[in-house]
Amino acid sequence: MLFRQLFEPVTSTYTYLVADEASRQAVLIDPVVEEVERYVALLTDLKLKLVYTLETHVHADHVTGADWLRRTLGSRSVVHSQAGAACADLLVDGGDELRLGELLIQVLYTPGHTNGDVSYLVGDRVFTGDALLIGGCGRTDFQQGSAERLYASVHDHLFSLPGDTLVYPGHDYKGRTVSTIAEERAVNARLGGGKSLDEFVTLMSQLNLPMPRNLARAVPANQQCGREVAAPQAQA
Repeated sequence: MLFRQLFEPVTSTYTYLVADEASRQAVLIDPVVEEVERYVALLTDLKLKLVYTLETHVHADHVTGADWLRRTLGSRSVVHSQAGAACADLLVDGGDELRLGELLIQVLYTPGHTNGDVSYLVGDRVFTGDALLIGGCGRTDFQQGSAERLYASVHDHLFSLPGDTLVYPGHDYKGRTVSTIAEERAVNARLGGGKSLDEFVTLMSQLNLPMPRNLARAVPANQQCGREVAAPQAQA
């Protein structure tokens, strides 16, 4: 497996490049539209063909680069069937699998942050989007979010993975890049340490977070796979 972790600093978003070295087929997980030319340059340097863009959910803080990339490189956009993004080339459900050369990508349905959250399990690592962050989790107070569903998703589909599974989240605001399932089970401030469902629901109900600054732009655009956003211009 060829792997790169990329960071977009304005929204602290991680995008992941995963590729099969033999076939040179690649996916990008949660691409950001402002970063697409960086992705194209990296794919070119590594001599990779982008096959899929994989969304972990319809994002509220940034606009996806999925449509720009499929129009430019011919990749196929992948979103969960309940995410509200019928624009996608492939709508997936939990239990579905994607092939990338010899690599198997397993789709885990992990709703709660939104109704259409998925995580992607690839070998020894899981890409959790906002369902499970390092030391925390995504909010549950809009986009059909549910603290009860998120608690069940994390415990049933993520905390049940082997403890040494690497956790790669959709964001981190403290410079952390990777965790493990064992670490999150033990010390995650919101979900770990044996915290009960009632404790988690109470905690999430008291966050009182402001709405994301890009909400009005990002959600409608992402329901169209980023189609409403003009393609960025090349930098001199």
